Amino acid sequence: MDISFKNVSYTYQLNTPFEHKAIEDMSFNIPSGSFVAIVGHTGSGKSTLIQHLNGLLQPTAGEVAIGSYRLTAEKKLKDLKELRSKVGIVFQYPEHQLFEETVAKDIAFGPLNFGVEQQEIEKRTAEALKAVQLPEGMLERSPFELSGGQMRRVAIAGVLAVQPEVLILDEPTAGLDPRGQKDMMEMFKRLHKQEGLTTILVTHSMEDALVYADHVMIMDHGRKYMEGSPQEVFVKKEELKRVDLDVPEIIQFIFKVREMFPTDLNYHGQTIPELAEELGRITRGDIHE
Repeated sequence: MDISFKNVSYTYQLNTPFEHKAIEDMSFNIPSGSFVAIVGHTGSGKSTLIQHLNGLLQPTAGEVAIGSYRLTAEKKLKDLKELRSKVGIVFQYPEHQLFEETVAKDIAFGPLNFGVEQQEIEKRTAEALKAVQLPEGMLERSPFELSGGQMRRVAIAGVLAVQPEVLILDEPTAGLDPRGQKDMMEMFKRLHKQEGLTTILVTHSMEDALVYADHVMIMDHGRKYMEGSPQEVFVKKEELKRVDLDVPEIIQFIFKVREMFPTDLNYHGQTIPELAEELGRITRGDIHE
């Protein structure tokens, strides 16, 4: 589903002494099938922005378009429930939202709420569990008997069972160890490609944004500060520094190499082994430009 914001602003507690403008005059487009990372510090407006994508919030100015659905300040969307079946949100620590007595019932809750028939629910439940790489024998277990990582995967399976076209990931690796973070992001990458999802990742991790996204948007104080491909955005060291963001480590390393050797080595999505091979050629003198 294509997504666009046109001059969107949102103000909390509007027309009160406590009003606070969380996002201001935001305009951007996300083509269907994209993997977009939204990066910014706490308070930059990231969470407010993504809550517009399934109608949890309605803009106080401007228009949000998600496929054929339109959200404006003037008119409440009639098909809000239908929109929410198309847009799945994985919030931070989604395992805290588990509540059913079995894994199967927890995964089935979303489709059941959207009126899916029982036979289809059972099919989707099995498929969602497989998608998050958990064994089918886990379905009748209590989710509260599982490890933290397994609980998170069950919660994500519950979102996937609704079969959304847009998947929003709000700091999905928070609290996981480095191996767990990598496994989780690789899972989302695989799901994005297999299901043809439009995926929006909200993250503090510049490395995750660099590796997994095909487009990056930087937010600062409720406004869009900069956007482009990861290769375009993350080489702008001074611009990122102005909003207290660091260049990803692999790009910092490439900058150091360029200071030490007469080369125009650039980041173009290389893996670490591929970068090591390039550096080997440089140090052997195979590349002088």
